[in-house]
Amino acid sequence: MTYNFMFFLNSVLFGVGLAMDAFSVSMANGLNEPNMKKRKMFAVAGTFSIFQLLMPLIGWVCIHTIATVFDSFQKFIPYIALVLLGYIGGKMLYEAIKNKDDEEEKPAVGLAGLLVQGIATSIDALSVGFTIADYDFKAALIESLIIGAVTFFICLGGLVIGKKFGTKLKNKASILGGVILIAIGLEIFITGILK
Repeated sequence: MTYNFMFFLNSVLFGVGLAMDAFSVSMANGLNEPNMKKRKMFAVAGTFSIFQLLMPLIGWVCIHTIATVFDSFQKFIPYIALVLLGYIGGKMLYEAIKNKDDEEEKPAVGLAGLLVQGIATSIDALSVGFTIADYDFKAALIESLIIGAVTFFICLGGLVIGKKFGTKLKNKASILGGVILIAIGLEIFITGILK
């Protein structure tokens, strides 16, 4: 395996493409929690980054070990993403509408919700394992690390944008955040079933 310019460019482009769902969810999290501390922002971006790093590696391992089982699982990915993001978005919407007169900011996503978001937005990255199946493990690891790093910075950007608009939108931000999560779940579902 040669680590040339095209290898690194493809890895960065994979990272950008795969991070778009995580970027949108990060933006929704920032909208819903405009006073999020920097430490939590790094934790949120780090969580998405880790999932985006792990999923292509898991896909690569699956293709080299249990490819037939993974093929069967692939058709359920759109349904899983729809259910997970629909649940979180629906919960966000419900709480925003229920507490519409409450001015106090409530953190939208705790650790469990963040882990669910991480899985839901990165599950399609499992299929990257198929595209890098001819790589050795070292190359697959390097590509996954690059994807994770790109995701981290893109998600930080999403959080900053979401926080900026969340401060201006106040109560409507949670509703918008919930709608965005549901829309992302629908987009993943529709794209997945049309393949």
